[in-house]
Amino acid sequence: MKAELPAVTLPGGRQIPALGLGTWHMGESGASAADEAASLRAGLDLGMTVVDTAEMYADGGAETVVGEAIKGRREGVFLVSKVLPHNASRTGTIAACEASLKRLGTDHIELYLLHWRGQHPLAETVEAFETLKAQGKIGAWGVSNFDGSDMLELLDVAEPARPIANQVLYNLARRGIEYDLLRWSQVQGIPIMAYSPLDEGRLVGHPTLEEIGRIHHASSAQVALAYLLTKPGVIAIPKSGSPERVRENYRAAEIRLTSEDMNLLDEAFPPPTRKQPLEMI
Repeated sequence: MKAELPAVTLPGGRQIPALGLGTWHMGESGASAADEAASLRAGLDLGMTVVDTAEMYADGGAETVVGEAIKGRREGVFLVSKVLPHNASRTGTIAACEASLKRLGTDHIELYLLHWRGQHPLAETVEAFETLKAQGKIGAWGVSNFDGSDMLELLDVAEPARPIANQVLYNLARRGIEYDLLRWSQVQGIPIMAYSPLDEGRLVGHPTLEEIGRIHHASSAQVALAYLLTKPGVIAIPKSGSPERVRENYRAAEIRLTSEDMNLLDEAFPPPTRKQPLEMI
């Protein structure tokens, strides 16, 4: 029986699964591209329809892998890609998006993000995003690696337009956003996309996660993902190059963490008690 994936509601009302597919480090070797595409298709088969990529990943190689994975099944896939800061001028953003579309083999991207802040004024990037929206090349836009002060500035600049997501580093070992940014985002109705939800694999095998996993007949990775799935408005996007591991990630949705489990996690990974600078990898 398939697990029921929790959903996150985007501004505008569309619902997407809270567990998606990351592609960072995909496309770096032609030898593994077929396996990577197969792992993405395995996730899509399970309903993990949010696929996150970026022009930066393997210099477009990851987008090419995604394009191969979604061939013949583009409908229903929620594609996310990103523009690099040095490309994020008024004209550069549009050119970068068109290049991404070509690599992805599609005519539109559901969500297009500014990868992080750079030297180009936010107003220019937003103007380009709105142009791409009007042209039907993107469905919506957002940002990545933006802290609270960045988000306030963005909302001011973009008014009346608004971002529909902020993708940041968030996992049990890096809970800084729980002090302020997460709650602010929930109140604003701007979902958080959690990249590196397993902390680049460092959470796999952690003793506390293993202990909780034994209770739930689950792996440490599944417990780490299940924690993020308890957070309203958060979409976790683990990357995996094997269909078997994707299926393992999917089964994290079956885990129901108890208050005792959460207390153990707080002991092992203390929540923040003060404002911390937004972490990035």
